[in-house]
Amino acid sequence: MEFESVIWAVQDDMSKKVGITTTIPIEVVYAAGLRPVDLNNLFIAGEKPNEAVEKAEQAGYPRNICGWIKGLYTTLLESKEIEQVIAVTQGDCSNTHALMETWQAAGIEVIPFAFPYDGDYDLLKLQIEKLIKALHTDWDSVYLWKQKLDRIRQKAHQIDTWTWQKGSIDGKNNHQALVGCSDFDGNPDQYEAFLEHMLQAAIGQEQKGAVRLGYVGVPPISYDLYDYIENQGAQIVFNEVQRQFSMPFEVSDLVKQYQQYTYPYSIFHRLRDIEQEIERRNIAGIIHYTQSFCFRQIEDIILRQRLNVPILTLEGDRPGPIDARSRMRIDAFIDMLAY
Repeated sequence: MEFESVIWAVQDDMSKKVGITTTIPIEVVYAAGLRPVDLNNLFIAGEKPNEAVEKAEQAGYPRNICGWIKGLYTTLLESKEIEQVIAVTQGDCSNTHALMETWQAAGIEVIPFAFPYDGDYDLLKLQIEKLIKALHTDWDSVYLWKQKLDRIRQKAHQIDTWTWQKGSIDGKNNHQALVGCSDFDGNPDQYEAFLEHMLQAAIGQEQKGAVRLGYVGVPPISYDLYDYIENQGAQIVFNEVQRQFSMPFEVSDLVKQYQQYTYPYSIFHRLRDIEQEIERRNIAGIIHYTQSFCFRQIEDIILRQRLNVPILTLEGDRPGPIDARSRMRIDAFIDMLAY
Protein backbone atom coordinates (compact mmCIF):
# COMPACT_ATOMS: atom_id res chain seq x y z
CA MET A 1 0.00 0.00 0.00
CA GLU A 2 3.01 2.34 0.15
CA PHE A 3 2.84 2.89 -3.60
CA GLU A 4 -0.85 3.73 -3.36
CA SER A 5 -0.19 6.40 -0.73
CA VAL A 6 2.48 7.90 -2.95
CA ILE A 7 0.22 8.37 -5.96
CA TRP A 8 -2.48 9.97 -3.82
CA ALA A 9 0.13 12.44 -2.57
CA VAL A 10 1.04 13.31 -6.15
CA GLN A 11 -2.47 14.64 -6.64
CA ASP A 12 -1.88 17.49 -4.19
CA ASP A 13 1.20 18.62 -6.11
CA MET A 14 -0.23 18.43 -9.60
CA SER A 15 0.64 21.54 -11.54
CA LYS A 16 0.60 20.39 -15.12
CA LYS A 17 -2.86 20.32 -16.65
CA VAL A 18 -3.89 18.39 -19.74
CA GLY A 19 -7.05 19.17 -21.67
CA ILE A 20 -9.50 16.55 -22.89
CA THR A 21 -12.15 17.00 -25.59
CA THR A 22 -14.55 14.43 -24.12
CA THR A 23 -14.55 11.53 -21.67
CA ILE A 24 -11.52 9.27 -22.09
CA PRO A 25 -9.90 6.66 -19.80
CA ILE A 26 -9.28 9.36 -17.22
CA GLU A 27 -7.55 6.93 -14.87
CA VAL A 28 -4.53 7.07 -17.20
CA VAL A 29 -4.22 10.84 -16.87
CA TYR A 30 -4.35 10.74 -13.08
CA ALA A 31 -1.92 7.81 -12.99
CA ALA A 32 0.55 9.97 -14.92
CA GLY A 33 0.41 12.64 -12.20
CA LEU A 34 -1.47 15.08 -14.43
CA ARG A 35 -4.59 17.11 -13.79
CA PRO A 36 -7.24 16.57 -16.51
CA VAL A 37 -9.44 19.44 -17.61
CA ASP A 38 -12.58 18.73 -19.64
CA LEU A 39 -12.53 21.63 -22.06
CA ASN A 40 -16.29 21.39 -22.56
CA ASN A 41 -16.91 22.13 -18.88
CA LEU A 42 -14.29 24.88 -18.85
CA PHE A 43 -15.87 26.50 -21.92
CA ILE A 44 -19.51 26.43 -20.89
CA ALA A 45 -18.77 27.49 -17.29
CA GLY A 46 -16.71 30.45 -18.48
CA GLU A 47 -17.76 34.04 -17.94
CA LYS A 48 -18.40 34.69 -21.66
CA PRO A 49 -18.88 31.40 -23.55
CA ASN A 50 -20.68 33.10 -26.42
CA GLU A 51 -17.68 35.39 -26.90
CA ALA A 52 -15.46 32.29 -27.20
CA VAL A 53 -17.61 31.10 -30.12
CA GLU A 54 -17.40 34.51 -31.79
CA LYS A 55 -13.60 34.60 -31.44
CA ALA A 56 -13.32 31.24 -33.18
CA GLU A 57 -15.41 32.60 -36.07
CA GLN A 58 -13.18 35.67 -36.22
CA ALA A 59 -10.22 33.29 -36.48
CA GLY A 60 -11.83 31.66 -39.51
CA TYR A 61 -14.10 28.92 -38.17
CA PRO A 62 -17.22 28.70 -40.39
CA ARG A 63 -20.65 29.72 -39.13
CA ASN A 64 -22.00 26.24 -39.87
CA ILE A 65 -19.70 24.43 -37.42
CA CYS A 66 -20.85 23.20 -34.01
CA GLY A 67 -20.71 25.83 -31.27
CA TRP A 68 -19.02 23.39 -28.91
CA ILE A 69 -16.10 22.91 -31.33
CA LYS A 70 -15.64 26.67 -31.70
CA GLY A 71 -15.88 27.17 -27.96
CA LEU A 72 -13.28 24.47 -27.30
CA TYR A 73 -10.90 26.03 -29.83
CA THR A 74 -10.88 29.42 -28.12
CA THR A 75 -11.01 28.05 -24.58
CA LEU A 76 -7.81 26.06 -25.00
CA LEU A 77 -5.92 28.81 -26.81
CA GLU A 78 -6.79 31.33 -24.11
CA SER A 79 -5.86 29.02 -21.26
CA LYS A 80 -2.55 30.00 -19.71
CA GLU A 81 -2.06 26.64 -18.00
CA ILE A 82 -2.90 23.99 -20.62
CA GLU A 83 -0.30 23.26 -23.29
CA GLN A 84 -1.29 19.67 -24.03
CA VAL A 85 -4.61 18.11 -25.02
CA ILE A 86 -5.92 14.57 -25.52
CA ALA A 87 -8.35 14.69 -28.41
CA VAL A 88 -10.76 11.90 -29.32
CA THR A 89 -10.42 11.25 -33.04
CA GLN A 90 -13.08 8.53 -33.23
CA GLY A 91 -16.14 8.21 -31.04
CA ASP A 92 -17.04 11.86 -30.61
CA CYS A 93 -17.42 14.86 -32.92
CA SER A 94 -16.50 14.38 -36.58
CA ASN A 95 -14.97 17.87 -36.63
CA THR A 96 -12.36 17.06 -33.99
CA HIS A 97 -9.73 16.23 -36.62
CA ALA A 98 -9.74 19.79 -37.98
CA LEU A 99 -9.96 21.19 -34.44
CA MET A 100 -6.79 19.27 -33.57
CA GLU A 101 -5.00 20.65 -36.62
CA THR A 102 -5.84 24.26 -35.76
CA TRP A 103 -4.56 23.69 -32.24
CA GLN A 104 -1.37 22.11 -33.54
CA ALA A 105 -0.87 25.08 -35.86
CA ALA A 106 -1.04 27.27 -32.75
CA GLY A 107 1.65 25.24 -31.00
CA ILE A 108 -0.53 23.01 -28.79
CA GLU A 109 0.68 19.43 -28.29
CA VAL A 110 -2.11 17.03 -29.27
CA ILE A 111 -2.33 13.38 -28.21
CA PRO A 112 -4.93 11.42 -30.24
CA PHE A 113 -7.19 8.76 -28.74
CA ALA A 114 -9.74 6.67 -30.64
CA PHE A 115 -12.64 4.54 -29.50
CA PRO A 116 -13.12 1.74 -32.05
CA TYR A 117 -16.48 2.10 -33.80
CA ASP A 118 -17.64 -1.42 -32.97
CA GLY A 119 -16.22 -1.38 -29.43
CA ASP A 120 -13.67 -4.09 -30.22
CA TYR A 121 -11.91 -5.08 -26.97
CA ASP A 122 -8.43 -5.63 -28.43
CA LEU A 123 -8.42 -2.38 -30.40
CA LEU A 124 -9.64 -0.44 -27.39
CA LYS A 125 -6.97 -2.00 -25.18
CA LEU A 126 -4.34 -1.03 -27.75
CA GLN A 127 -5.52 2.58 -27.69
CA ILE A 128 -5.38 2.67 -23.89
CA GLU A 129 -1.88 1.18 -23.95
CA LYS A 130 -0.78 3.86 -26.42
CA LEU A 131 -2.16 6.53 -24.10
CA ILE A 132 -0.38 4.96 -21.12
CA LYS A 133 2.89 5.03 -23.07
CA ALA A 134 2.36 8.61 -24.27
CA LEU A 135 1.79 9.82 -20.71
CA HIS A 136 4.67 7.75 -19.24
CA THR A 137 2.71 5.69 -16.73
CA ASP A 138 1.83 2.00 -16.28
CA TRP A 139 -1.11 -0.37 -15.82
CA ASP A 140 -0.53 -0.85 -12.07
CA SER A 141 -0.87 2.88 -11.41
CA VAL A 142 -3.89 3.08 -13.69
CA TYR A 143 -5.68 0.33 -11.76
CA LEU A 144 -4.95 1.97 -8.43
CA TRP A 145 -6.62 5.11 -9.74
CA LYS A 146 -9.53 3.09 -11.07
CA GLN A 147 -10.19 1.82 -7.55
CA LYS A 148 -10.15 5.35 -6.15
CA LEU A 149 -12.32 6.86 -8.90
CA ASP A 150 -14.81 3.99 -8.78
CA ARG A 151 -15.42 4.75 -5.09
CA ILE A 152 -16.22 8.35 -6.04
CA ARG A 153 -18.40 7.24 -8.94
CA GLN A 154 -20.51 5.28 -6.48
CA LYS A 155 -21.65 8.58 -4.98
CA ALA A 156 -22.59 9.86 -8.44
CA HIS A 157 -24.56 6.67 -9.03
CA GLN A 158 -26.38 7.19 -5.73
CA ILE A 159 -27.30 10.72 -6.80
CA ASP A 160 -28.68 9.31 -10.04
CA THR A 161 -30.70 6.68 -8.15
CA TRP A 162 -32.16 9.25 -5.79
CA THR A 163 -33.14 11.35 -8.83
CA TRP A 164 -35.43 8.75 -10.34
CA GLN A 165 -36.45 6.75 -7.28
CA LYS A 166 -37.10 9.54 -4.77
CA GLY A 167 -37.17 12.72 -6.80
CA SER A 168 -35.00 14.25 -4.08
CA ILE A 169 -32.44 15.52 -6.62
CA ASP A 170 -33.63 17.44 -9.66
CA GLY A 171 -32.51 16.95 -13.24
CA LYS A 172 -30.16 19.94 -13.24
CA ASN A 173 -28.25 18.80 -10.16
CA ASN A 174 -28.23 15.27 -11.55
CA HIS A 175 -26.68 16.67 -14.73
CA GLN A 176 -24.04 18.60 -12.79
CA ALA A 177 -23.10 15.61 -10.66
CA LEU A 178 -22.76 13.21 -13.58
CA VAL A 179 -21.22 15.46 -16.23
CA GLY A 180 -18.34 16.33 -13.90
CA CYS A 181 -17.29 12.68 -13.78
CA SER A 182 -15.56 13.23 -17.11
CA ASP A 183 -12.58 14.79 -15.28
CA PHE A 184 -13.64 14.92 -11.59
CA ASP A 185 -13.04 18.66 -11.86
CA GLY A 186 -9.30 18.02 -11.84
CA ASN A 187 -9.42 17.13 -8.14
CA PRO A 188 -11.14 13.85 -7.21
CA ASP A 189 -11.12 14.51 -3.46
CA GLN A 190 -12.84 17.85 -3.83
CA TYR A 191 -15.27 16.38 -6.32
CA GLU A 192 -16.15 13.61 -3.92
CA ALA A 193 -16.88 16.25 -1.26
CA PHE A 194 -19.12 18.07 -3.77
CA LEU A 195 -21.09 14.88 -4.43
CA GLU A 196 -21.35 14.10 -0.72
CA HIS A 197 -22.68 17.60 -0.03
CA MET A 198 -25.35 17.12 -2.71
CA LEU A 199 -26.40 13.82 -1.15
CA GLN A 200 -26.59 15.29 2.34
CA ALA A 201 -28.69 18.22 1.09
CA ALA A 202 -31.14 15.78 -0.55
CA ILE A 203 -31.89 13.80 2.61
CA GLY A 204 -35.55 14.18 3.47
CA GLN A 205 -36.39 15.82 0.15
CA GLU A 206 -38.92 14.20 -2.13
CA GLN A 207 -40.80 15.16 -5.26
CA LYS A 208 -43.43 13.06 -6.99
CA GLY A 209 -46.25 13.55 -9.44
CA ALA A 210 -44.41 15.54 -12.12
CA VAL A 211 -44.27 14.39 -15.74
CA ARG A 212 -41.25 12.09 -15.88
CA LEU A 213 -38.90 12.89 -18.75
CA GLY A 214 -35.63 11.50 -20.04
CA TYR A 215 -32.93 13.68 -21.58
CA VAL A 216 -31.08 12.03 -24.46
CA GLY A 217 -28.11 13.43 -26.38
CA VAL A 218 -25.09 15.56 -25.62
CA PRO A 219 -25.27 18.03 -22.70
CA PRO A 220 -27.05 21.24 -23.71
CA ILE A 221 -25.28 24.43 -24.71
CA SER A 222 -28.27 26.40 -23.35
CA TYR A 223 -27.78 27.20 -19.68
CA ASP A 224 -31.44 27.40 -18.64
CA LEU A 225 -32.94 24.31 -20.30
CA TYR A 226 -33.25 22.24 -17.13
CA ASP A 227 -34.68 25.09 -15.10
CA TYR A 228 -37.30 25.86 -17.72
CA ILE A 229 -38.40 22.24 -18.21
CA GLU A 230 -38.80 21.60 -14.50
CA ASN A 231 -40.53 24.92 -13.89
CA GLN A 232 -43.22 23.73 -16.31
CA GLY A 233 -44.10 20.76 -14.12
CA ALA A 234 -41.81 18.12 -15.59
CA GLN A 235 -39.08 16.15 -13.85
CA ILE A 236 -35.97 14.98 -15.73
CA VAL A 237 -35.18 11.61 -14.20
CA PHE A 238 -32.65 10.39 -16.77
CA ASN A 239 -29.64 12.14 -18.30
CA GLU A 240 -28.36 9.63 -20.82
CA VAL A 241 -24.88 10.78 -21.89
CA GLN A 242 -24.04 12.43 -18.57
CA ARG A 243 -24.87 9.17 -16.79
CA GLN A 244 -22.49 7.34 -19.10
CA PHE A 245 -19.71 9.73 -18.06
CA SER A 246 -20.06 8.27 -14.56
CA MET A 247 -19.41 4.71 -15.83
CA PRO A 248 -22.71 3.29 -14.44
CA PHE A 249 -21.61 -0.34 -14.29
CA GLU A 250 -19.51 -2.39 -11.93
CA VAL A 251 -16.64 -4.01 -13.78
CA SER A 252 -13.08 -4.63 -12.60
CA ASP A 253 -11.54 -4.67 -16.10
CA LEU A 254 -10.69 -1.10 -17.19
CA VAL A 255 -10.91 -2.00 -20.88
CA LYS A 256 -14.35 -3.55 -20.40
CA GLN A 257 -15.41 -0.44 -18.49
CA TYR A 258 -14.73 1.75 -21.52
CA GLN A 259 -16.12 -0.92 -23.83
CA GLN A 260 -19.45 -0.77 -21.99
CA TYR A 261 -19.42 3.04 -22.03
CA THR A 262 -21.99 3.65 -24.77
CA TYR A 263 -21.45 7.21 -25.99
CA PRO A 264 -18.46 6.69 -28.37
CA TYR A 265 -20.02 3.81 -30.25
CA SER A 266 -22.95 3.37 -32.62
CA ILE A 267 -26.46 4.56 -31.81
CA PHE A 268 -27.46 0.93 -31.28
CA HIS A 269 -25.13 0.64 -28.27
CA ARG A 270 -26.87 3.67 -26.81
CA LEU A 271 -30.36 2.47 -27.68
CA ARG A 272 -30.12 -0.63 -25.53
CA ASP A 273 -29.25 1.54 -22.54
CA ILE A 274 -31.95 4.13 -23.32
CA GLU A 275 -34.70 1.54 -23.77
CA GLN A 276 -33.79 -0.16 -20.51
CA GLU A 277 -33.79 3.10 -18.55
CA ILE A 278 -37.10 4.27 -20.04
CA GLU A 279 -38.77 1.17 -18.65
CA ARG A 280 -36.88 1.11 -15.36
CA ARG A 281 -37.49 4.78 -14.58
CA ASN A 282 -41.08 4.89 -15.85
CA ILE A 283 -40.34 7.68 -18.32
CA ALA A 284 -43.29 9.21 -20.16
CA GLY A 285 -41.39 11.10 -22.85
CA ILE A 286 -37.93 11.91 -24.17
CA ILE A 287 -36.24 15.25 -24.82
CA HIS A 288 -33.70 14.58 -27.57
CA TYR A 289 -31.22 17.45 -27.62
CA THR A 290 -29.13 17.90 -30.75
CA GLN A 291 -26.45 20.46 -31.50
CA SER A 292 -26.72 22.54 -34.68
CA PHE A 293 -24.54 21.23 -37.52
CA CYS A 294 -23.82 17.98 -35.66
CA PHE A 295 -23.90 14.62 -37.45
CA ARG A 296 -25.80 13.19 -34.48
CA GLN A 297 -28.90 15.05 -35.64
CA ILE A 298 -29.35 12.27 -38.18
CA GLU A 299 -29.61 9.71 -35.38
CA ASP A 300 -32.96 11.26 -34.43
CA ILE A 301 -34.44 9.16 -37.24
CA ILE A 302 -33.41 5.92 -35.53
CA LEU A 303 -34.49 7.07 -32.07
CA ARG A 304 -37.98 7.79 -33.39
CA GLN A 305 -38.13 4.41 -35.07
CA ARG A 306 -37.05 2.46 -32.01
CA LEU A 307 -38.33 4.23 -28.90
CA ASN A 308 -41.91 3.61 -27.79
CA VAL A 309 -42.45 6.93 -26.03
CA PRO A 310 -43.10 10.42 -27.42
CA ILE A 311 -39.98 12.37 -28.40
CA LEU A 312 -39.41 16.11 -28.55
CA THR A 313 -36.29 17.05 -30.51
CA LEU A 314 -34.68 20.35 -29.53
CA GLU A 315 -31.78 21.98 -31.35
CA GLY A 316 -29.23 24.28 -29.76
CA ASP A 317 -26.65 26.46 -31.47
CA ARG A 318 -24.82 28.95 -29.24
CA PRO A 319 -24.49 29.45 -25.48
CA GLY A 320 -27.37 31.36 -23.97
CA PRO A 321 -31.00 30.91 -22.96
CA ILE A 322 -33.34 28.66 -24.90
CA ASP A 323 -35.26 30.51 -27.60
CA ALA A 324 -38.97 31.35 -27.55
CA ARG A 325 -39.88 28.69 -30.13
CA SER A 326 -38.25 25.95 -28.07
CA ARG A 327 -40.08 27.16 -24.96
CA MET A 328 -43.42 26.92 -26.75
CA ARG A 329 -42.63 23.41 -28.00
CA ILE A 330 -41.55 22.30 -24.50
CA ASP A 331 -44.80 23.68 -23.05
CA ALA A 332 -46.91 21.81 -25.62
CA PHE A 333 -44.96 18.57 -25.13
CA ILE A 334 -45.36 18.60 -21.35
CA ASP A 335 -49.05 19.50 -21.61
CA MET A 336 -49.59 16.60 -24.02
CA LEU A 337 -47.93 14.13 -21.63
CA ALA A 338 -49.79 15.48 -18.59
CA TYR A 339 -53.26 14.73 -20.01
